[in-house]
Amino acid sequence: MADLLLRQFGEQQLAGFFLVLARVSPLFLMAPLFSSKMIPGRVRTVIAVALAIGLTPVVVGDQKISMDVWTYGGLIVKELLIGLAFAFALGAMFAAIGVAGSFLDYFVGLSFGSLVDPVTGTNTTVISQLYSLVGVVIFIAIGGEDWVLAGFARTFDLVGLTETPSLGTLVAGVNDAFVGIFAAAVQIAGPIMLAMILTDAAFGVVSRVVPQLNVFGVGFPVKLILGILLIGVTLPYLGSWISGELTDSVSVALRTLKVG
Repeated sequence: MADLLLRQFGEQQLAGFFLVLARVSPLFLMAPLFSSKMIPGRVRTVIAVALAIGLTPVVVGDQKISMDVWTYGGLIVKELLIGLAFAFALGAMFAAIGVAGSFLDYFVGLSFGSLVDPVTGTNTTVISQLYSLVGVVIFIAIGGEDWVLAGFARTFDLVGLTETPSLGTLVAGVNDAFVGIFAAAVQIAGPIMLAMILTDAAFGVVSRVVPQLNVFGVGFPVKLILGILLIGVTLPYLGSWISGELTDSVSVALRTLKVG
């Protein structure tokens, strides 16, 4: 089988295919939509292989790939790191959406509920799951997968198969994306969180003025209704946020890649 592949495609093309596949694979582990648990694992594998097959002839070109075992193994590891850095920078955006939903679950009072999120395959709270699903729908509606693939193809122009990226820039970019998760989550959930805090403060004042009033009995349904209304009002603005953030995420991911 190996001899047949070598005769059919050539040694350099076959070596280049596995390098491209190593860079493509992290997209289907961490990138938004591509890593969704709603897509069966076999389907994701087939798509990854198909992308690698399509990109290999263009990417390899006239590059000479060393076939030394240790050198080639180092190239595989390097390609995996590049793919992980790019996919993580994009995945941080959706992680921020989920974190924002978790914040709202806590402030609205739904943190005790837990459901299986079909996007990530993990147990998440109600509002967090809602935000994740809405984020996926918006991502598809604005053609986010096209932006991701276009940005990913650009990585081969920045760092070729036989080139080595700057490790310091790569680590710094991943660190910035990780730190930005919390800040982005506060941007999304901040207005509703502030409204919930003011509501709690108002009920605190009422409980001091009217001690006979059962604040806990009245406060929970009021906070729940107010929270749902505010989510309904602010949710449409999530679309414009995702659109802008996706562009920034792809730009940041590409800026982390430069030849060392």
